[in-house]
Formats: sequence, structure tokens, C-alpha cells
Amino acid sequence: MKDVLVSSVSKTPSKWLQKLQEDYKMVVLDQELPQVFSNSYATPKTLGNDRIALVSAASKLYPNQNVLVIDAGTCITFDIKNIENEYLGGAISPGLQMRYQAMNTFTENLPLLEPEEAVDLIGNTTIKSIQSGVIFGITAEIDGVISMYNSQFKDLTIILTGGDSVFLCKRLKNSIFANSNFLLEGLNYILEFNKSQ
Repeated sequence: MKDVLVSSVSKTPSKWLQKLQEDYKMVVLDQELPQVFSNSYATPKTLGNDRIALVSAASKLYPNQNVLVIDAGTCITFDIKNIENEYLGGAISPGLQMRYQAMNTFTENLPLLEPEEAVDLIGNTTIKSIQSGVIFGITAEIDGVISMYNSQFKDLTIILTGGDSVFLCKRLKNSIFANSNFLLEGLNYILEFNKSQ
């Protein structure tokens, strides 16, 4: 029988889980599952499975190192694991698409846009101003947060992952490792770790 890990950031229908159990040896990722890192998050039951998987990947691939994982997806999450393999927490911020959607939704006249590759710092039209605000704003935020973590953690390894990581990585000033499969590597490590439990 094959092993499978089930993970979702929303509720998984029980009929799906029952069907999977018929054909697979199933491990369900939740906050109660034994983890490969020490969790110091003050509200561990609210920690998302995506963040658990990212810290798991950091624990496996960068043991005994300070690691900041930045996941640029729907939201941008910042997660820090220290050299003692302890997860300390991080931050959650609106992602690239969410910023465009928020300006369109919560204003009367701003259009809904998509990211553009070539953007001027000084926008001389409303569309160019939105592009500048979103893209330079998000990169300045990420670079600024990285700088703050660098001032607190020695020899910090920085990983950028998620759907918008390719778009953002070439715009960041800080030295980072881009890894689009980091979440999947973490999920696989969780499965391997819990198969032996």
C-alpha cells in the first residue's frame, strides 16, 4: 500500500479522506501531527499547514542554520527557524494579486491590473502609478523585512518560494535562494518522518 500525505489550508471533505483511506496508507497534516522542528508559535493550532511544510523543508535542508522562508503566494508569509531548529513565528502580508484586487475592490475608479515586467518608479498615469505602487511597494517591503531579520540573526539563509517568487526574485536587492518546490519538499519530508512513527 502506498503512503500519501493529505494537506490543505481549507477544510478537506470527509468523503475524500474516506476514499483515500481505501487505497492508501494516509497521513493527514494538521497541527497535532508530530513535527520535525520545535514549535514556539504561541497559537500552534492556528498555524497553517503551508507554513508547517515550509519550516519542515527548512529543517531538513538547512539544519543548524538560521533560515527565513518567504512564501510569495496569495499572501506573503515570512517564517523564521533558528539554528536550534526552533520555529519562532513570522509575519503574514497581502500578496501581489491581493494588492491589485484590493485597490480595485475598495476604490471607485481604480482598474484591476496584472503585474508587468517593465515598471517605472515614477508613474505618470494612473495605471503606471498602480504598477509602481504595487511592485516597488512589495519589493521594498520584502527587502526591508529581510534587512530586519539580518540584523537579528547571524548568517541568515533566505529562501523565496511560492507562485510569485520568479517574478519577485530578480527585483530583490538581498541575496536569496529561489526554490519553487520548497513547499513540496517540506510535505514530502513530513510524510517520510511520520511514516516511521
